[in-house]
Amino acid sequence: MIHKYQFKDLYIVMDINSGAIHVVSKIVYDILDYFNEHSKDEILDLFKRQYNADDILEALEEIRYLIDEGMLFTDDSQITTEMLEGRGSVIKAMCLHVAHDCNMTCKYCFGDKGAFEGVRSLLSLETGKKAIDFLLSHSGSRRNLEIDFFGGEPLMNFQVVKDLVSYGREAEKAYGKNIRFTITTNGLLLDEEKEDYINTNMDNVILSIDGRPEVNDNMRRTVNDKGTYDIIVKNYLRFAEKRKGTYYVRGTFTRDNLDFSEDVKHLAEIGFKNISVEPVVTDLSQRYALQEEDKDRILDEYDKLTDLYLDHAKEGKQFAFFHFNVDLNQGPCVYKRVAGCGAGTEYVAVSPEGDIYPCHQFVGNPDFQLGNLNDERFENKLYNEFNKAHIYNKEQCRDCWAKFYCSGGCHANAFHMNHDIKIPYQLGCELEKKRIECAVGIKAALSTENDE
Repeated sequence: MIHKYQFKDLYIVMDINSGAIHVVSKIVYDILDYFNEHSKDEILDLFKRQYNADDILEALEEIRYLIDEGMLFTDDSQITTEMLEGRGSVIKAMCLHVAHDCNMTCKYCFGDKGAFEGVRSLLSLETGKKAIDFLLSHSGSRRNLEIDFFGGEPLMNFQVVKDLVSYGREAEKAYGKNIRFTITTNGLLLDEEKEDYINTNMDNVILSIDGRPEVNDNMRRTVNDKGTYDIIVKNYLRFAEKRKGTYYVRGTFTRDNLDFSEDVKHLAEIGFKNISVEPVVTDLSQRYALQEEDKDRILDEYDKLTDLYLDHAKEGKQFAFFHFNVDLNQGPCVYKRVAGCGAGTEYVAVSPEGDIYPCHQFVGNPDFQLGNLNDERFENKLYNEFNKAHIYNKEQCRDCWAKFYCSGGCHANAFHMNHDIKIPYQLGCELEKKRIECAVGIKAALSTENDE
């Protein structure tokens, strides 16, 4: 399977099963559509009015060389069912909800503004320790593990966060493990003392902000219905200046700001180097929900964002945009490319009450509760359902060129939009394919420019 498209003045061909990506000539680009179904003489006849015979023959030789080298029209016979579904239940990452409470009332919050459809609560130190013990004891031979402190707003329970980091650092020794701690925050409580601690102890930090002041304050407001931009941007810029490790400012675009490239531009120009602005996924009855009719506008906006990214790179002011980060050399392992984030198999979320779910977006839904930390024995009753929800068991994914890049999309988005984790969210698929094309095109454009 191949996917080919034009990116500005470049002709790009992606060999899906091998992962090889080629910038080719116009003649090779044109002939590829006919190569497998037509003989050499037929192709010479088809293109004789566009190209001379010697150029056609040279293009055919180039295509044949790439095929012989395993970089074009490859198959996926190396991927077996046993590889996909026989790995066993090993948990390597956890989203630990340290606060089911929040000091913001974001309109699009999938967590019921922090409450997750339940009683507002904070994680106790005792339950947090059980969560860490659970991860360590269910991680099999995996050495590197991850815990993301999540909410609600985790800084509302920051002493417990600090105590759990200390506990985790001691507990991991007996298992020979290494826990990477991350935290996601809305920034209202991010003072210098917390910044210093986070900078020292967190491997990654997600800072929530939607972009321009009016865009952010439209959605992200305090419990007293005040705008949050002026408070959080000051905190974030101070934090980013001191940050030694990885961080991202992470926003959401809705139907209210379909010109979201302007929000990325704003965040880049005020000083942030690592940016993510992602499409809202919510009930289509919501006024701000993205609709199918918005698709072309959004695709055009990604083109604008691509131009913005390239302009900044050429001016030496390059920033990282999360969805444009594509590893063209090796990338994730086959299992991850086929099965995605591992929700419900390798990844779980834990509520303040110790309830265990496939991921943070399923928390509070009793149909997706996998168990509780206090259970004598944990048996993931949904393991098989999630383990088999890979791209080869999703009808829309099997023949999709983007399948190894998006890994079948988000299970939670599929369920919330289609009530089935095996039916991907269609608009999300179209936007992801556009982002992949932009990301690969950017890499190709910058590489070509550097070679000149």
